[in-house]
Amino acid sequence: MDFNKIKEMGLEYAEKGKNAALDLAEKGKTQALIVSEQGKLLKAQRQLGALVYSLAKGKEENQPLVDKYIEMIDSIEQEIARLKASLTPAEAAEVDYVVHEDVPAEEPEAPAAEAHKSCPQCGAPVSDDALFCNKCGAQL
Repeated sequence: MDFNKIKEMGLEYAEKGKNAALDLAEKGKTQALIVSEQGKLLKAQRQLGALVYSLAKGKEENQPLVDKYIEMIDSIEQEIARLKASLTPAEAAEVDYVVHEDVPAEEPEAPAAEAHKSCPQCGAPVSDDALFCNKCGAQL
């Protein structure tokens, strides 16, 4: 084998290695985005449950706000599905979260129970992690 042939093979393997590393990094970024979106999904689901609970407990209704949470949850689920579609089934399965039934659920609380900021629209107190204002429904 001559030197040029060895050099050519070395460059070819280096290019393949670089492409594999870039592909792996891209898949890792996608998996990290999925995990982030799953966190948002769980938060939105928890807040929707707390909202429905507080509305029911107070014998109140706010269907537009409930609908906003449902739309937000749907859009997050669609984004997760879009991201997972770019991965192989095995790669997507690596980031699937499992909610265990044996883990006790957190006690529900009203979404604005721990108010640390106020709604920019109406000024009502809202919790730091709220997605929408419970009074006017503005997206935060």
